Amino acid sequence: MAFLQDSRPSRAPFLNAPPTVLWLIGLLLVTHALRVFLPGNLPDDILVEYSLTPARYAATLAQGTPAGGVFGSLVPFITYIFLHADFTHVGINSLWLLVFGPIVARRLGTLRFLMFFLLCGVAAALVHLTVYWGSPMQVVGASGAVSGLMAAGMRILYGRLHGGADGLAPVFSKPILGFSAVWVIANVVRGILRIGVSDDLTLIAWVAHLGGFFAGLVLIGPFSRRAGFYAA
Repeated sequence: MAFLQDSRPSRAPFLNAPPTVLWLIGLLLVTHALRVFLPGNLPDDILVEYSLTPARYAATLAQGTPAGGVFGSLVPFITYIFLHADFTHVGINSLWLLVFGPIVARRLGTLRFLMFFLLCGVAAALVHLTVYWGSPMQVVGASGAVSGLMAAGMRILYGRLHGGADGLAPVFSKPILGFSAVWVIANVVRGILRIGVSDDLTLIAWVAHLGGFFAGLVLIGPFSRRAGFYAA
């Protein structure tokens, strides 16, 4: 028996990702590039205005009126996701987004995937804001939102072996509890020891990572049901 090998070139793995994921990665990269190449003090001014800074909200609460109005106070909960410290930062987040984004995007569809991504980012910001209330340190990056995709992706992947009626691994199943424990320990250790940080001005927002992770872990259930997904 003879076997003929398909001579057509196979698509690279990253090209198999849904367009939504690729466009989102492109947006992260382009947004960072546009900011850092702006002239003068504009790159720093944008960070000050649109990053998530707990001290700003503590001052707002003390004064009773938001400095930039209600809308201006809410905007950083979204814009901080698309700001990054440097190209290494945005590159790592883009890589993890490429790893875990496709499986979630295929399950939820374009609109719900984007809503899920942003909601995990907002949850990460709220947790960080609560723990570091009043801190002057600026928080930037999509890590919290990507952590939510990671949690959701693990429930989907393990759901093929341990899934219920919705095709997701239960939150309290052994694989998910084990993975969550490893993720928590890794982030706590990395945050405390500042692993991978080379200067005294940068901190790892590990609390935000955990906030986004657990938001994704829980929210993938209702998002999947609203997307009309049911296991066969």
